[in-house]
Amino acid sequence: MPSTVTQAQLQASLKQGVVAPLYLVVGEDDLLRDTALATLKAAVCGEDGDNFTCDVFYGDEAGGADIVACALDVAVFASRRLVVVKAADKLPARECEALLSYIEAPNEMTTVLFIAPKMDGRLKFTQALAHVAVRVDCSPPSDAQLIPWLKQDAERAGVQLSDEALHMLKEACGGALYSVRRELEKLAAYVQSERAVTVSDVETLRGIEPGASVFDLAMAIGALDRGRVLAILARNLEAGEAPLRMLGSLAWQYRRLWKAKDLLKQGGREVEAARMLRMDPSRVRGFLGQFSDTHLGEALRLFLEVDAKLKGGSGGKPARILGELLLRLCDRAQTEHRSSPLNASRSREVARIRPLSNVRTITSGRRSKN
Repeated sequence: MPSTVTQAQLQASLKQGVVAPLYLVVGEDDLLRDTALATLKAAVCGEDGDNFTCDVFYGDEAGGADIVACALDVAVFASRRLVVVKAADKLPARECEALLSYIEAPNEMTTVLFIAPKMDGRLKFTQALAHVAVRVDCSPPSDAQLIPWLKQDAERAGVQLSDEALHMLKEACGGALYSVRRELEKLAAYVQSERAVTVSDVETLRGIEPGASVFDLAMAIGALDRGRVLAILARNLEAGEAPLRMLGSLAWQYRRLWKAKDLLKQGGREVEAARMLRMDPSRVRGFLGQFSDTHLGEALRLFLEVDAKLKGGSGGKPARILGELLLRLCDRAQTEHRSSPLNASRSREVARIRPLSNVRTITSGRRSKN
């Protein structure tokens, strides 16, 4: 068995009856970690999950000696025992030291499973575990991996997705698999099984408060209304929306704006663009005129930068990073509007808007879920 395995490789090896004494389930995706745990528990304890042969410890509470003693116990009414150590990254250094001798010579009749989003590679314990344990990779999927996963999970849920709905769901959930699964389960209950899910279905069930949708956010950016932009951001954060999900939705909306503008340039009718944007045809040209090609191109570049920051865990709070992005989009639009004589009156109106000096004012009292 290779030292690092994917979910599929783990399942394949377990089906062949190959069960290792030590596993390190590590990666930042909660659903993948929970799936790996469920897979290993079923393989060791049976499909019914016999709790008599499974013991669970938590790194911020457990003692290393207690984990070792449990792992050395003989399984009752089973061929193997499963010992699960959740939040293994929270194990104090002295407790890690107590586990070193066991890691070097584990009980072959027990499977010990260490689970954590990330382990400190500088620790002697982590280094020793990496040499002997089977590492199950639970890193968030790449964009190339997410679409196949989403299709497979949609099939599991009994949901048919149109291509447009598939891509919107991918971007709206920001690559968070639990978020994707929750949306699919809602869609399975809402949409009749004989028809494909549409973009409208996805938007309806995402539960964004009326007046605070991604379309309203784009309208506020186009209108240079910094106050409304920040109010929509705050409202969605208070409703529990993750910044990464909001970024995905906004990026998807900007691509629709680009496609609608291109449609009109190619001689398409306002009614077609209006259908794409879900708005009154009489307002389409005026709305799209607020977004120059330069602004749209620069915005898509910024989305990629901020996406990398949010997924990479770079310095700064996710809500603040997203808030700064939204204000930069307003600033760029404002500069372009001021350069046009046709928008001089709008520029004077924007000048009267008092900018917020600190995005943190809209998220005080609540931590972002990301």
